[in-house]
Amino acid sequence: MFRTQFITARRLAVGTGTAAALAITALPAQAHEGHELADLVERVSPSVVTVLSRVAAQVSPAHGPASPLEEFFRRGAPRPAPQPQSGLGSGFILDSEEGEAWIVTNNHVVEGADSVTIRLGDGREYDAQIVGLDPATDLAVLRIETGGIELPELELGSSDELRVGEEVFAVGNPFGLGGTVTKGIVSAKGRDINAGPYADFIQTDAAINRGNSGGPLFNMEGDVVGVNSAIYSPNGGSVGLGFAVAADIVDKVVADLRDDGEISRGWLGVQIQDVTPELAEAMGLEDHKGALISDVVEDSPAKGALQVGDVVLGFDGKDVDNSRALPKLVGATTPGETVELDLLRDGEKVTVEIEIGTLAQLAKAETRDAPEDTRKLGATVSPLTDAARAQLGLDGDVQGTVITSVGPDSAAARAGLRAGDVIVKLDGTETASPEALKQALEGAGDKALALVNRRGSQIFVPLKLG
Repeated sequence: MFRTQFITARRLAVGTGTAAALAITALPAQAHEGHELADLVERVSPSVVTVLSRVAAQVSPAHGPASPLEEFFRRGAPRPAPQPQSGLGSGFILDSEEGEAWIVTNNHVVEGADSVTIRLGDGREYDAQIVGLDPATDLAVLRIETGGIELPELELGSSDELRVGEEVFAVGNPFGLGGTVTKGIVSAKGRDINAGPYADFIQTDAAINRGNSGGPLFNMEGDVVGVNSAIYSPNGGSVGLGFAVAADIVDKVVADLRDDGEISRGWLGVQIQDVTPELAEAMGLEDHKGALISDVVEDSPAKGALQVGDVVLGFDGKDVDNSRALPKLVGATTPGETVELDLLRDGEKVTVEIEIGTLAQLAKAETRDAPEDTRKLGATVSPLTDAARAQLGLDGDVQGTVITSVGPDSAAARAGLRAGDVIVKLDGTETASPEALKQALEGAGDKALALVNRRGSQIFVPLKLG
């Protein structure tokens, strides 16, 4: 769930018998809806699916592992009943061939699920395999075996060509009601909802509610121009502020996840900030456009080509209006590709060529001097450098040790820890370095309580280390 009042449009039910109480108000039909939209809806709807996710039952004690009442509960007092969790979202078929189909949905719809089921509009259900997840853009790719049946698929359109004011419509499964169509316009493009440096959102006033997550946003040609992901709401319902991941982002992410099961993002190796009016005045700049380089990472692609104080104005022919634009352009570039950067350096315009690296290089660079993997935790870790903070979208004052990989069936995996999580404390002891984390683990018993920073939000995670 995104920060503040941005709510991922997913319906969550605890247990198996939970039902949503809905207040349904009849709305007057519009006099002239026309046949064009109805024809489009009829054509695309069979490709929109319901995504059902399930997490196995877990006992949730009322008191933490360090509570003095834990022993009391262990001696036979009533314990809370195991509560399975089921999630409900939407998705769409992007490709169907040779007895299998590939489905796009949101990461938050299926992340952490023990099983995922796809339900078609006609009621048929298929068990789904999670092919890949990308929390940075809130996208996921699923695969189902269709038994030789070819299912109808959708086409991705260009979100870059989408214009503010253009009509769009959404199809999804809000509140579990089944296939539902809502219509609106593109209210804005390139919205920042604090979802990280790589996401690019289209804002729409088409009604998007819980359960719409992962469903498609269409243009009036029936092409998918976005994947509905979040709403801004004071009460959890639609107030005309919906957000969809732009199709141009979806295209690359889905291709990477389908082919490799992971994302191959470009890496430049700089820290940047906006050129504010105050900075522009202090630096003698004519305007405050561009991305100001505040640091260059050692052993990075940028080292030797870029300098602190450079202002990036263009990236391979595309304008860089602010600091948010540059990470998206770099991340979408294939590692190994050579690009041109247009800079303002000491008041002069210059152009430099740089071969883009890969984010995997960042992880390797940070683990070179790290201690051996923390076997008790079952994860490899590295120092939380300034570059890592920038890549993870964390504030500069966040301290801790970042997880770079999690072993299967490990203590970390069982606790739900994942790459990119930052362990801030373990049993109250600060873990500002891999060495500090290793010492804290050595001093821990069979159980420990970790304070974890995950994408800017702090959570407590209980660990079973024995």
